[in-house]
Amino acid sequence: MALLQVNDLRVGFRQDGQLTEAVKGVSFHVDRGETVALVGESGSGKSVSALSTVSLLGDSAEVSGSVTYDGQEMIDADERLLRKVRGNDISFIFQEPMTSLNPLHTIYKQLAESLALHQGIAGDAARSRILELMDKVGIRDAESRLGAYPHQLSGGQRQRVMIAMALANQPDVLIADEPTTALDVTIQAQILDLLADLKEKEGMGLLFITHDLGIVRRIADRVCVMQHGEIVETGPTKDIFDNPKHPYTQKLLSAEPTGQPAPVPESAELVAETEHLKVWFPITAGLLRKTVGHVKAVNDATIQVHAGETVGIVGESGSGKTTLALAIMRLISSEGSIVYMGQDIRSWSVRELRRLRKDMQIVFQDPFGSLSPRMTAMQIIAEGLGVHGIDDGRSAREVVAEVMAEVGLDPLTMDRYPHEFSGGQRQRIAIARAMVLRPKLVVLDEPTSALDMTVQVQIVELLRGLQQKYGLAFLFISHDLKVVRAMSHKVMVMKQGDVVEQGDADDLFERPQTDYTRLLLQATH
Repeated sequence: MALLQVNDLRVGFRQDGQLTEAVKGVSFHVDRGETVALVGESGSGKSVSALSTVSLLGDSAEVSGSVTYDGQEMIDADERLLRKVRGNDISFIFQEPMTSLNPLHTIYKQLAESLALHQGIAGDAARSRILELMDKVGIRDAESRLGAYPHQLSGGQRQRVMIAMALANQPDVLIADEPTTALDVTIQAQILDLLADLKEKEGMGLLFITHDLGIVRRIADRVCVMQHGEIVETGPTKDIFDNPKHPYTQKLLSAEPTGQPAPVPESAELVAETEHLKVWFPITAGLLRKTVGHVKAVNDATIQVHAGETVGIVGESGSGKTTLALAIMRLISSEGSIVYMGQDIRSWSVRELRRLRKDMQIVFQDPFGSLSPRMTAMQIIAEGLGVHGIDDGRSAREVVAEVMAEVGLDPLTMDRYPHEFSGGQRQRIAIARAMVLRPKLVVLDEPTSALDMTVQVQIVELLRGLQQKYGLAFLFISHDLKVVRAMSHKVMVMKQGDVVEQGDADDLFERPQTDYTRLLLQATH
């Protein structure tokens, strides 16, 4: 008998009398000691299927079919049985640890709560079990981290805490829902190795939910491919990758950013450059807030970007990538020269900079966080036109309709709000908001990392097309080296504030000069 068995699972959500089907007759199983991957794009029903296993979907969900854990039926099960199984026999690791961890409680308190609730362990016994768990998931110097709050840990450390919490009660089944999506490639590789190692040692069944097929190839024994609430193909990982049968599986496997950006004309204008740029943030202490040290975010960065050129900036979290870009845009203070269109702007006042702002735009990683939920797409995209007093004689709606069509959005949807769009569509709105001002320099800060692979490909092609059409200079920040290679003419590699290597993209990818660059490249394979 399988450890977790799902048969003909159907899930619908009722709203205003209407039932929307999310999962349509899904069947799969997870055996002890094996990893099964549920793969598909956003909205395919992966997470809904996983949450159904222990009735975590809320009152609006209507669930039918069968889910058995160790022979016990979970659908419509007694609440006492569900409470015993949840977090104890079946544990979850979610995508974004910052939303799963309580920001007001220390790491120790959150881990101790789980042990007290499920095992009745407290005091010294709890402390020693927590230290053992933190050591097991690779958190160095665990003793000093017990009193830390989630915001004081890096993304990789927070995800390790989530794994420790999930393992605290020695579950039989671990359900990992996109646990590495927002992590650096090196941290991602560490987390995947850690999960594989723990599964082996603890003999757990692992249900791994992801849209990243590179991860699936690395970690899964079997694969279930989901589309529109149905499993369209299933089989051993090697068979699925070597001989995919379903068109959707074939489409997913071929969805990888490829190609190169158009060559930069020799006569291309130099848009922005820095020399020996340095950004140090002071650390203050005491009653008089005396400076006792510095966080050395960027140490010595020299960079040039021409019209029609993309400079990719890569490195792990905390390496200084975004800080460097914000300094070039004069959004944070820095030392060293910043030259924009032939003028040194480092000493310019806020008023002088205001007229430059429309020429320097930024697109952020998470469009749901950077778009106002209270404004329609029309209001979001048109806002900059009013701020900068741009009027070419047309109405704002005409201008917005034109730029929406340009970025692949239906102008008829301009009166919708952000939550009414998919993740890829929201990112297109963010790009349209920047493009409507016809900028010369655009900072793209991880613009594809939260998106499905097929949508990533579309956004990369969109950005390359816009760059060629308008001669845009891009600073492209990412930890995804496949996307960087498809987008960039030149690449700068950063580590802990230092530029460790930079040069032509092809040279850097084919012949990396430093051990750190080689490590980053190895972590993507």
